[in-house]
Amino acid sequence: MGRNADVPTPHAARAMHFPDAELLPGLVNCHTHLELTHLGGGARHDEPEFPKWIRRIRELKDATSVEAFYAAAVAGVRDGWARGITCVAETGSTGAVMRALHDLGGRGIVYQEVFGPDPATVETSMEELRRAILALRRFETSRLRLGVSPHAPYSVSAPLYEAVAAFAGRARLPLAVHLAESKEEVTLVCDGGGPFAAALRARGIAIEAQRCSPVAYLVQRGVVQRGTLCIHCVQLDDADVELLRKVGASVAHCPRSNTAHRHGRAPLTLLRDAGVPVGLGTDSVISVGDLDLWAEAEAAGFAGDEALRMLTIEGARALGWESEIGSLQVGKAADLAVFSSTNLHQPPPASRTAVLTVVSGRIVHQISAT
Repeated sequence: MGRNADVPTPHAARAMHFPDAELLPGLVNCHTHLELTHLGGGARHDEPEFPKWIRRIRELKDATSVEAFYAAAVAGVRDGWARGITCVAETGSTGAVMRALHDLGGRGIVYQEVFGPDPATVETSMEELRRAILALRRFETSRLRLGVSPHAPYSVSAPLYEAVAAFAGRARLPLAVHLAESKEEVTLVCDGGGPFAAALRARGIAIEAQRCSPVAYLVQRGVVQRGTLCIHCVQLDDADVELLRKVGASVAHCPRSNTAHRHGRAPLTLLRDAGVPVGLGTDSVISVGDLDLWAEAEAAGFAGDEALRMLTIEGARALGWESEIGSLQVGKAADLAVFSSTNLHQPPPASRTAVLTVVSGRIVHQISAT
């Protein structure tokens, strides 16, 4: 990206004019599950209890073919582009979004999930992770990064957390983790009780009370560290926020998902006042129905320029990508979105479809002139 007078104009180049529109930096979705795009709709809120809902999603994933995951990933990437989203932070277990972003020429970071609540299966989980990372490494580009996500405290054992953190450090892979999302998670970690603990004990897995918060627990395990993307972070107190600041972690805030699952509201003011980088994410379409980042900004209490900043440069900062994307500056990548001025400033539920979306200088979405 550069000044108009300094940018070469090849013979085949065409000028595009949008007189009634606004040119913005591309939007950054700091947390999503695009491989689950096909599950949006009827399955969203059938189960009000979060632990049971998690199990239901696992069942639906187990019934999905490799081809269906890839098709869902492609559909999710294209839907995001239509909404002006030029960068995603995907958390998934199938590798479908990594392949889709590579094939389509998209930008993002894909965190490969790893599961294993039973300490006896650590090596099995790690072998699966090593194989997945080896297979996905070939898709990495300057626009497409690979990371690792040990899923959540109710699905990953303490020794597996430690093994994943060590592996990520050796492989120089960034980390992301679902953290402090629900009260049930806090009860599991702090007291060794609640529905998650009951379900794990029913599988013969021993559970010990950690007598600390989920944030403190994962700092102790070496998972929450500099650059770790902590997803949700609803159940935080002042000490947790200070820990996140001290270690240099960032937060992906998903307010509509938190509301849909009745988890509460993240202490956004505390986090931002402490200097913890915070970006906004949609979570999956199963939870919220669509990939509308403007709706996330509104749900978080942002409007106007502040909303735009949260959806662009602050999101890029949360992902450690602020030197390349997130703002319209000379030398940065040409990740751009053009929105109709009329639609952009209409109150919800006005359409926020982009007129044009560009990733690294390449048009990936365009509404044809009528």
